Amino acid sequence: MLLAIHPKNPEPRKITDVVQRLNRGAVVVCPTDTVYAFACSAHQARAMEVIARLKGMKANKMNLSLICKDLSQLSTYARAIDTPGFRVMKKALPGPYTFVVPASSAIPRLFKNNKHTVGIRVPDHPIPMALVEELGHALVVTSVHDDDAVLDHTTDPELIDQRIGHQVELVIDGGMGGLTGSTVIDLTAGEPVVIREGKGPVEGLL
Repeated sequence: MLLAIHPKNPEPRKITDVVQRLNRGAVVVCPTDTVYAFACSAHQARAMEVIARLKGMKANKMNLSLICKDLSQLSTYARAIDTPGFRVMKKALPGPYTFVVPASSAIPRLFKNNKHTVGIRVPDHPIPMALVEELGHALVVTSVHDDDAVLDHTTDPELIDQRIGHQVELVIDGGMGGLTGSTVIDLTAGEPVVIREGKGPVEGLL
């Protein structure tokens, strides 16, 4: 099912509808400030297993990220981040970055694995931010990839709905998505390390 939500001013009624579905264990496809992503509530372990199947992976082997509403909320999911790392995050977020940080004890319970790190996102996009705000906790997300050998990501939500809409609760149409994923920066080893350069510029950040 395709659900159009205004990308700049998300309609509260529609956000409430999506959040109710997420709280019941739904998996949705959601726009971000980079690419479209599978998303579910961080409190719904079975929904994470559904995402893993959609990606053709085992849940405990996936590199899932969490969308938080702000830096204060990430303290639930991350252990203490050193001052240089926190400064970088404060400078970059909200924005098209994923920060790999030391995981709190909540992560093994959520993801059912022994990972000591977790990816944290605070995207600069009103739709996922509205969802997280009303949900009251993080969204678990991972990029929707295209089957095309050339294109890594599908930018058109209507095409996403045609291809995988029957496998998820709904596809949120927030307009055309991007082709480039987030810039991934590791903050677990003291000095920030760029793992992948994506949409977020690195120059002037580190």
